[in-house]
Order: sequence, then C-alpha cells, then structure tokens
Amino acid sequence: MEKHAASAMNGSSLQDFSSGDVHVLDDGRSINDFIDDQIKTLQSEDSEEPFLVADLQSVIDRHQQWLTLLPRVKPFYAVKCNNTPAVLRVLRALSTGFDCASKAEIQMMLNLGVSPDNIIFAHTTKPMSHIRFAAAHRVQTMTFDSEEELRKISLCHPKARLVLRIAVDDSDSLLRLSSKFGAGLGLVEKLLGLAVDRDLTVIGVSFHVGSGCTGSQAFQRAIADARQVFDIASVLGVQMSLLDIGGGFSGRDNFQVKFEEFADVINAALDKLFPPDCGVQIIAEPGRFYVESAFTLAVNVIAKKNCEESGPGVQIMYYINDGVYGSLSCIVNDPAHPPIQLLPHRAVGVGEVRYRSVVWGPTCDSLDKVSDSAMIPELQVGDWLLVHHMGAYTVSLSTDFNGFERAKIFPVVTEETRRLLELRHTSA
Repeated sequence: MEKHAASAMNGSSLQDFSSGDVHVLDDGRSINDFIDDQIKTLQSEDSEEPFLVADLQSVIDRHQQWLTLLPRVKPFYAVKCNNTPAVLRVLRALSTGFDCASKAEIQMMLNLGVSPDNIIFAHTTKPMSHIRFAAAHRVQTMTFDSEEELRKISLCHPKARLVLRIAVDDSDSLLRLSSKFGAGLGLVEKLLGLAVDRDLTVIGVSFHVGSGCTGSQAFQRAIADARQVFDIASVLGVQMSLLDIGGGFSGRDNFQVKFEEFADVINAALDKLFPPDCGVQIIAEPGRFYVESAFTLAVNVIAKKNCEESGPGVQIMYYINDGVYGSLSCIVNDPAHPPIQLLPHRAVGVGEVRYRSVVWGPTCDSLDKVSDSAMIPELQVGDWLLVHHMGAYTVSLSTDFNGFERAKIFPVVTEETRRLLELRHTSA
C-alpha cells in the first residue's frame, strides 16, 4: 500500500472537479443559494422531485481535519457508505485509499483509476468469485476471520496479503458489528497457524469498534487487543506490518464525542503500543466521517391532512416525496444516523405556531413513516423541507420502490476550491 500523502491533490483533480456532474459555485454563491435556484428551476418545470446537494468542500475539509489530527493513519474510505462518483473522485484526488466489500465496489474504484495497491478488500465472508476477481485485478490485501475463509483464499488467491480481523469490545457503539465479524482472541493462534500451514501470508490485524462509537476508550482497548495478536504472531514466526483500526467516527460536529477526543486516545495508544519506528503501517476505514455532513436532502410536500386530536391542538399529517424506501432509509437501517430534523425551506416567522405533525413517505406502505412527532409550522402542498446530515448510508441504500425515483444528486464545489485546483494543476 502506498504511504499516505499530504493534502495536495494529484494532477487529475482539475478534470475530475470540472466534469459535467459537478456544479461550481461562482460570484460568492452559497450552498443555500444553489438549493434555492434548484427549487425555482423545478417549479418552473412543473416538477417536485426530491434532490440531494453534495458539498464537496465539506469532504475536502474533513480530509484536512483527518490529516491534522491523525497524521500517522492513512484513511481507506468505506465505499459502501456513499458511492456517489463525484465524492469518490474527490477522495481519489486527495490520495485516500478505499475499503471495498465486493467485486462491484472494486471495479468501481479501478474504473476511476485507483491503484489496486490502494484498495483493501475488507470483507471477511467473500464469495469465491469475488476473491478470484480480486486476484485477477491485482487487489492483494484482504481480510479474513475464519478457517473457511482461509480455505477459500488459498484456492482462489493464494498470493493475497491477509489481514486478520479480530472481534473487539463494541458495547459503546450505536451499531455493533462484532457479533457478525471478527475472530475472538482465543482463536488467533489457531488461525495464524492454519495460515502458515497453507503457505498464506498474513500481514496484519484489523478491527472495528462499531458505527457511531460513543466511547473513545474503545479504541484504546482494541489497539491493545491488536498488540496481543502481533505478539502471538511474532512467536509463530509471522511478521506483521499493518494495523487497520477500522471506522466508527461520526461526521457531525455536534456528535456526543468529538473527533479530537478519538484522535487523542488513538494517537496515545499507537505511540505506546505501535510507536512510529516499529515498522507497522496504520490505516483506518472511515466512511460517515467524510460524508455524513456533506449532503443535504430537499423534499416536497405532496399531500396533507388535518386531523382532530383527543387533546388540545391540531395534528397535521404530511406526505413528502422521499421516505424510508429512498434517501431516508437510514431511519430503519442505520441506528447510528442522527435524528431526522425537517426544516422548512421557506422563511419561518419568529412567533409562528408549530404543530406536532406526522410525516409520511410517498409509498403505499404504512411502514414508510419519516416522523410521528415533528414540531413544524403549518405547511402547504408544494412547500419544501430540508434535511441535513444526509450523506452516510442514505443514497447507497435508496430504492425506487413503487416507482418513486431516487433523489437526484447535485455535487457542488466552491469557486475558491476550483481556483486552488487550477493552481495546483498548473504547478504540477
């Protein structure tokens, strides 16, 4: 794997940012201005389709924050989190690596010109055809956590560089993963011995503390567990050179644990257990950290009902044109996603009354409920609502159930960034 670089972008970045699907904000226009213009355009076309705006500058800013706070850790972006092509091109330009979980994700990254050395096949239960695909395309690094996976890899990709995923304490996370993935410490010696017997090369250890981790000390404990595995491997004559600390980082500034706190704990644990001169490369698999706050969803009110309540006040039911089968699938599929806040696009008066409202998605399924207690001012059919923090595990899980179209994505970059890219491209 390539050593991770500074924040400068490679020579292809200018072309990537200027491609037709990326919109450049000029003349001091903001993301909000772009949303306003898009709504006006839809209204002029007698359309009300939902859309997402992807702030690519936010992705770039997150990367700079990562490099500043975790300088020893190369990020391998989790493609499954959000596979919007413009986002992937930006991250490639930023010289990140990529965490892929299937041959389709690997092919996607190869098509974008990503080097096979910059891909980790981070899935411990891979179809054999996918393993053979990785071998044919020179993707060497992949994870395993069982004897059966070792058998499959020995048959399909015997020259692979293997990373043993261990199960760690993920009790502080909103979405726990160790019940499905990872070998317990008690199995490590056996699995490493089997790898040696099969003449397979194990180069390192990986773990994941779970998505939406709410306790920074989880990383200290997991890194200590990984140190034990390195020591066991050394006794067996297996010399490891890679530690993958997984993901679990929120992309929201208002998350209950700040990224700075995670970074402090991780850096201290690494300096103690894997010091800079130990010869071990450190990588991670962040997903939502990069994209969660970069996407804003705009939805339209397509229907409305006023309902009498048994208590005081009026309950209003709204129907919007995106829901849990579309961009808002995170409501049912992602426990680590922040609560959905529906914000009226129109100006709201200071003293305007807010009503407890039920908000439904557009499909014929009664499970398609976005909120049963949204406190919002009264809206009319045709009004628009905005939802922020919609970049993680949203578009990648969206469907077109009932024939409702997926929200169109508008990647946007600032004029300042475009000019910076031009300057760097000229210098290169």
